[in-house]
Amino acid sequence: MLAAAITLAACAPTAEQRARMASDDAAAQTQLAKKLAGLVPGPSSACLPPIRATQVEAYGPTLLYTVSRGLKYRSDTNGGCESLARGDILVTVSNGSGVCQGDLARTVDRVARFTTGGCAIGPFIPYRKP
Repeated sequence: MLAAAITLAACAPTAEQRARMASDDAAAQTQLAKKLAGLVPGPSSACLPPIRATQVEAYGPTLLYTVSRGLKYRSDTNGGCESLARGDILVTVSNGSGVCQGDLARTVDRVARFTTGGCAIGPFIPYRKP
């Protein structure tokens, strides 16, 4: 039992790592706010409409699907797909005709093609120019 507790403690982040993660999260939220500046959020929907997103970016646990300069969709995930921010590829497993809340996604290294993370997609909130 003691060995298991020691092993779990060894996996826990240090105070320095927690501070760095908090700083990274704050920076990601600041960048996201800049990307959404001037856009107005609309009511959320469970599925992404059948549109063609030109870009998908990660800001911490939030995915931002860009359709045009005047239309973006925000989806808050459960976390785990943050490596998309460093250039990994997002692969979504969908059970229907489009991407919906609850669908699973994974990030894949662009060169080596190994899985680097995974998350569950949240509801989609459209942000439009007023």
